Amino acid sequence: MNLRTIYYAISPRSRFLVRKMYYFPVDFLNFRNKAKNKLVPNKGDIFIGGGDFTEQGKHLFSLLKEYAFIKPEDAVLDIGCGIGRVAIPLTQYLTKSGSYEGFDVVKKGISWCEEHIAKGFLNFRFQYIPLNNDLYHLTDERAENFKFPYPDNSFDTVFLFSVFTHMQPLEVQNYLNEIFRVLKPNGKCLSTFFLYDDQLEVEISKKSRSFSFPFNKGNYRLMNEKVPSANIAFNEFYINQMIEASNLKVENKIYGSWANKGTADLYDYQDILVFVKK
Repeated sequence: MNLRTIYYAISPRSRFLVRKMYYFPVDFLNFRNKAKNKLVPNKGDIFIGGGDFTEQGKHLFSLLKEYAFIKPEDAVLDIGCGIGRVAIPLTQYLTKSGSYEGFDVVKKGISWCEEHIAKGFLNFRFQYIPLNNDLYHLTDERAENFKFPYPDNSFDTVFLFSVFTHMQPLEVQNYLNEIFRVLKPNGKCLSTFFLYDDQLEVEISKKSRSFSFPFNKGNYRLMNEKVPSANIAFNEFYINQMIEASNLKVENKIYGSWANKGTADLYDYQDILVFVKK
């Protein structure tokens, strides 16, 4: 049993507590030495991704510039904004004529963003949405029925990093439909996935693989059957059908390094899809 399996075996609340306890010595030392940037959360409070928080934020922001062509005056929507990893570099990029909206299912992340980001940047707004997700938050509110709290045609740029990798098919379809609704005409959405085809499916199903999806659910595969939202990989043909049903158009596709697929200069770990509203 590896550490990831143990982590998924405990409750969502316990996962936050374990991380808090694990990083307490580092966070306490930084607090005592006043060594931490105020726009960087304590390590024990970060519940998204791995690696250096600041550098990861800069990297994801660079993807938005390179592939979604985000502009300083854009109205942007960050779906699954977490604890502000991408919002922070955007505070130095969006002008006063631009705007940022972010929402997430984890309340502690939204509270941190409101306290540390929104108070200093009045065109940045964060919302806590208590939707069910067995990795982060358990409730009766389902993502497949959720309507984004924004009017039609509101955003130039929408993005989701490591969100569809934790969502079930009905949830993904609803979010794609809502993204189409809130995007302005010709607006772009950048999102990340774990995508596979028939040939790759054989490889990623092997339990001996360090990052595997052994549980077959038809058009998608799970990393952990007891925590379905832990990590989810989708058949690429199936995702294309869902995108077509939402009336979005795929403008660009960049395969990531998670499955050793793509070119020699793989740019990101997850697969990237860029949609446009035509």
